[in-house]
Amino acid sequence: MLDQFRLTADRAAQGAHPIGSAYPDNATDTGGRPLRRREVDLDRFFRPESVAVVGASDTPGRPSTGITRQLRAWADRVGARLYPVNPGRTEVDGLTCYSSVTDLPDEVGTLDLAVLLVADPAPLIPELVEAKARFAVAFAGGFAETGAEGRAAQERLARQIEEAPTGLRLLGPNTNLNAFETFRDDLEGPAIALVTQSGHQGRPVFALQQLGIRLSHWAPTGNEADLEVADFLGWFADQPEVGAIAAYLEGIKDGRAFLLAADHAARRGVPVVAVKVGRTDAGARSAATHTGKLTGQDRVADAAMRQFGVVRVDGLDELQDTAALLARAKPPRAEGVAVYSISGGTGAHFADLASAAGLPLPRLSPERQAQLHQWIPGYLDVSNPVDCGGHPVGDERGRKIIDALLDDPEVGVLICPVTGPFPPLSDRLVADLVAAAETTDKLVCVVWGSPVGTEPAYREVLLGSRRVATFRSFGNCVRAVRAWLDHHRFTAGYRSPFEDAPTAPCAGQAKALRLLDGEGGAQTQLSEVSAKQLLRAYGIRVPREQLVNSAAGAVRAAGVVGYPVVLKGSAPDAAHKTELGLVKIGLTSASQVRDAYRELTENARAAGIDRLDGVLVCQMVDAGAEMAVGLSHDPVFGPVVTVGMGGTLVEVLDDTAVRVPPFTCEEAHRMVGELRGRALLDGVRGGPPLDVDALVDVVMRVQRMAFEVGDRLAGLEINPLTVLPAGRGAVALDALAVCRRERADEEGAAEDAGSL
Repeated sequence: MLDQFRLTADRAAQGAHPIGSAYPDNATDTGGRPLRRREVDLDRFFRPESVAVVGASDTPGRPSTGITRQLRAWADRVGARLYPVNPGRTEVDGLTCYSSVTDLPDEVGTLDLAVLLVADPAPLIPELVEAKARFAVAFAGGFAETGAEGRAAQERLARQIEEAPTGLRLLGPNTNLNAFETFRDDLEGPAIALVTQSGHQGRPVFALQQLGIRLSHWAPTGNEADLEVADFLGWFADQPEVGAIAAYLEGIKDGRAFLLAADHAARRGVPVVAVKVGRTDAGARSAATHTGKLTGQDRVADAAMRQFGVVRVDGLDELQDTAALLARAKPPRAEGVAVYSISGGTGAHFADLASAAGLPLPRLSPERQAQLHQWIPGYLDVSNPVDCGGHPVGDERGRKIIDALLDDPEVGVLICPVTGPFPPLSDRLVADLVAAAETTDKLVCVVWGSPVGTEPAYREVLLGSRRVATFRSFGNCVRAVRAWLDHHRFTAGYRSPFEDAPTAPCAGQAKALRLLDGEGGAQTQLSEVSAKQLLRAYGIRVPREQLVNSAAGAVRAAGVVGYPVVLKGSAPDAAHKTELGLVKIGLTSASQVRDAYRELTENARAAGIDRLDGVLVCQMVDAGAEMAVGLSHDPVFGPVVTVGMGGTLVEVLDDTAVRVPPFTCEEAHRMVGELRGRALLDGVRGGPPLDVDALVDVVMRVQRMAFEVGDRLAGLEINPLTVLPAGRGAVALDALAVCRRERADEEGAAEDAGSL
């Protein structure tokens, strides 16, 4: 694998951003969410000087005996003193055994780590507090993963830790021994740090050591009553030996804590690669029963990870390959990818996959192609991919071809897919690639496609190289290289959105809260009039309109608003007015307004709406693109902002992009760019381009609303938001707002707020 070391000292030169923050440790945004991550110094967890094993045993056949001996061997390796603790014994495996951690000898001083091999760790917490222990590990299961009773027990354990006056930190419960594995200390270069919520799922990454990839730490977080993934991500990112962090996640305990940790890693330039369970209902259910995790909405988690540069992969094989490449490869000198093979079919196949994944395959210049044709027959295509036909790799021509490709200024990556061994030519090809990689800072990748994997060219030459990235499948190679390019592009332009998060409310917050509280606090859904007042409080433009309660009043209002007008029935329980027949558009005369008023009131009665607040007489807005902007509430990440194609077909089109606050204006532009219907905003069939900046401005204002009143809203939907031609803004023609009264009612209320 690679020996292109990427050390912490180099990160500032690679575009990583400063780590400091203008905020004090306890700073919060206007919604009360923290703006600084919780910093836990985990050095004495991974490198303790003293370890107590509570429940230690040497009785043959008992599980605790094996664990005690494994921990003793680990303590010896890290230079720690181990103290068995068991009230029923005076000695364990020749070591003095103590009845309690409070009875440990004075030489211990502050106990660094206590490993609890007991069924119920709760009664031991007071003793650990008295002993001023820094860390404890609870292996016992039977907590949140088992249901309501287990969740209650875990919450009590969490409160004990939170209230501990000495700063005791707990790993688990329902965890294992992965943190105390034997790590190879004979490997060099940047390492992978591993954090998992399932010990077995981390095994493939741990096994990378057998391929020469260094692993520095493994944190199995279990149910996360206290210490969570975010604590380890943040600490790992500060360790100079860590080149990348690999994670297996079944759920995220605290969305904001996770984002702050990912933000810290992004500022440090440390890549985070993660498998996140929960893409399907089946996966989410299984995660809940395994470690008691709340997976949340997967599309929200996916968006949140992308916002903060976390590379999400699907398979454990991808996790291995992508983390290994990101840990060890230097930043790209160019983004162009050259594909070199001995077969035109192989090259075409790989180029197809690479192009589909968005990898740039620049066409080589005529001069470069002429140079290559000195060694490659003229009838073969060398424009990229480069097909050498096979024979040149068997002599000195093979190395010259590789050097010429690496010398091209547009090429930053050379990939050679070898679908199967064909010695002796494949042996010579591999040797030339390894030798060439020693002379360049550019990335050299080989895909060794043999299903056997025992060939000397693979086992001895490729795996023996620390300069070549070796993969076993086309797909993993393509995705890893794409992640590598994306990561360095992301960190080069990264600016933490937490630095700009609002810490003081804007002028509109007080008015918004009054609207959401309503008359006596009884309402759950605002009328359209109140919903638009909420938008006005945050500077979002709405049409000229008046609320009336008679046909005559409607005619007078139409004269003031100006024809043509739209009439809409207004009532808190009228969520989908068009379907209920409560909207009439394009009215151009007083008689049309009178008739429409009567028809709306009749339709309201037919729909079971006992009383309308009135009828809105609204300005008819010029044609534009119908968009939708929304705010909803995710159980893990809190308020979420959505933008998408709007109108009556919003549910059918399902063309939306999601972000979790905080995000920048640039990120809001990227949201819009993700939409399949984005081209409509550029003008259709000769029409003028539309005001994308105004659309983004609405998204940012809704984000401000999410900060300040998002916890009071189960859902907000602005639909349609008409985006007018460039320079003319955007107008919210309709809005639906649902108040968030009870967390238990949240899901149903959010459904009422529409598909956003």
